[in-house]
Amino acid sequence: MAENREFYWRRLHSLLGVIPVGIFLIQHLIVNNFATRGEQAFNDAAVFMEGLPFRIFLEIFIIFLPLYFHAIYGVYIAFTAKNNPKRYGTFRNWMFVLQRVTGVFTLIFVTWHIWETRIQAALGAHVDFGMMEAILADPFMLVFYIAGVVSTTFHFANGLWSFLVTWGITISPRSQQISTYITMGVFVALTYVGVSAILAFV
Repeated sequence: MAENREFYWRRLHSLLGVIPVGIFLIQHLIVNNFATRGEQAFNDAAVFMEGLPFRIFLEIFIIFLPLYFHAIYGVYIAFTAKNNPKRYGTFRNWMFVLQRVTGVFTLIFVTWHIWETRIQAALGAHVDFGMMEAILADPFMLVFYIAGVVSTTFHFANGLWSFLVTWGITISPRSQQISTYITMGVFVALTYVGVSAILAFV
């Protein structure tokens, strides 16, 4: 009974990592990438997102609750999983370890980013180009944000591979190999979108 319950929890964890959390990640990176078009373009995109109807409801129930369920249960998985990359030195085993490591780091990064932006906005700060420019003026924060984006995009892309396996979409070794190439392509593309946005604030 306990094994069945854990099986369903893990499937839910996997699903939420792609829908809605993964979809929100892609949308967030695209909005941030407007910074590469200049300060006004980014501010216009930020104002548009701020003006969405039912924004608070969407943030709580479509973003934050699924995100933190996925994150907290993911930390549980990370600290109870048996990682043996030295004994089983395969590519996929290393991906398993990196998924757990980036999951923990991504949780720290996302929580800090929410504190610096959403929480500060709730306290009266204005989320705009100038805010991000001031944050990233600190060299430590610049490195932290770049590492955070790379960690987040890897965790999503590699998690997408796991999602396809968990939900029985890629069953054969051949299909799993193809999905490895596709998801790594997703990682590279999203990393470029995210990192180029960060550098646009510098």
